[in-house]
Amino acid sequence: MPKAKSAYLCQSCGHSSPKWLGQCPDCGEWNTLVEEVVRASVGGKAVERIAIQAPDILSVQSLDARREPTGIPALDAVLGGGLVPGSIVLVGGEPGIGKSTLLTQVAAAMAHEGEVVLYISGEESPSQVRMRAERIGALSENFRLATSTDLEETLAILRGTEPRVAIVDSIQTMSSSELEGGAGGVSQVRHCASVLHAFAKEAGIAMFVVGHVTKDGSLAGPKVLEHLVDCVLVFEGEGFGRLRTIRAAKNRFGSVDELAVFEMTESGLSEVENPSQLLLAERQAGAPGSCVFAAMEGRRAVLLEVQALVSPNYTQSPRRTVTGLDFNRVLLTLGVLEKRGGVRLAGQDVFVSVVGGLTVREPAADLAVLLAVASAAKGAALPEDLVVFGEVGLTGEIRSVGSVGARLKEAARMGFRRAATSRTGKQDYSQPGVTVGGLRNIADALSLVSE
Repeated sequence: MPKAKSAYLCQSCGHSSPKWLGQCPDCGEWNTLVEEVVRASVGGKAVERIAIQAPDILSVQSLDARREPTGIPALDAVLGGGLVPGSIVLVGGEPGIGKSTLLTQVAAAMAHEGEVVLYISGEESPSQVRMRAERIGALSENFRLATSTDLEETLAILRGTEPRVAIVDSIQTMSSSELEGGAGGVSQVRHCASVLHAFAKEAGIAMFVVGHVTKDGSLAGPKVLEHLVDCVLVFEGEGFGRLRTIRAAKNRFGSVDELAVFEMTESGLSEVENPSQLLLAERQAGAPGSCVFAAMEGRRAVLLEVQALVSPNYTQSPRRTVTGLDFNRVLLTLGVLEKRGGVRLAGQDVFVSVVGGLTVREPAADLAVLLAVASAAKGAALPEDLVVFGEVGLTGEIRSVGSVGARLKEAARMGFRRAATSRTGKQDYSQPGVTVGGLRNIADALSLVSE
């Protein structure tokens, strides 16, 4: 018998080391290397190599016509048109964000259409899952329920039930008796995901797998988990807020430009068809420090409110607090505003937030941040019918951004009559009902605050 060997695996990124280290040399995390037993392979005879001819691509059946709708149109759009048989979808998000609720609704919607859906829970008892299903009206005979944390038992349940769609909640609770170590370890997660992936391909069923996230918001477990699955859905939102968003970080069968917006209610997640109206419903027009920004979430334009508050600081360390935006980029914008725009922020606390719980990553939000902070610092409100978007350079210039037509169209639909952005690009800036003002630098932008 070959002797079993042990290795130290990073629980954050999966890096393997022959000895224990305090810091992972790959991802830089501290105290994440855990010793796990790696079984040596048994030697055998070499397999005789034979010639195999590959078929031509024209004889391969396309999967587009076989997509299965989930019963939730917004989720279907993010998936690229529905579920592909034999695919495995990884759903990640913060605890309590609504992953189990959404997948329970998917199971109920597909079960009502006559599809057999199997929900395998490793974190909740059957009574707890039924309680959630009753609350959101998700009871159906075709909705099959099982609880298991053993991989071999899970495969037996899948073979016995023969579902059309399977949901595993979650991959971190699964473990196999073939490997040493407890559930949630790098080796267990990698092995269980590989076996489930192979079973889904062989049986031709679509499978949802729930994954945990780390403290920095990235998916927990080895990176091979993300490479293995066909689609990675990222569930975002604040646990205490109403809005939830789903975007695809990876999709082998569709685009990653779609975004689904949901509202958390007592009866589950409901699709938000007009996010701009919901996000601006409680906006106080004419208040200093408020600026409306036309953001692009995937291929959809959404109007958001960026708020800023500037208040005196009586200590030696002024605070900079940012919510819903990139912290370092906001600091760059504040530095440009003070240096190029002459707005003194030294000795002032600056708070910047995106209302509604959404997170904005694009540089086009720079102009909205700059105008919101300038408005709060001067105590002067921006025009009520103004929407802005644009990137701010370090020399004080306002740079053009993409998708101008979609942003202006959404602004016109929501009743805004003025837009401010850079017009140095070659895009079409004409939109009926909206007057577009061209901005060259910060001085042009700050003139809007004094109007």
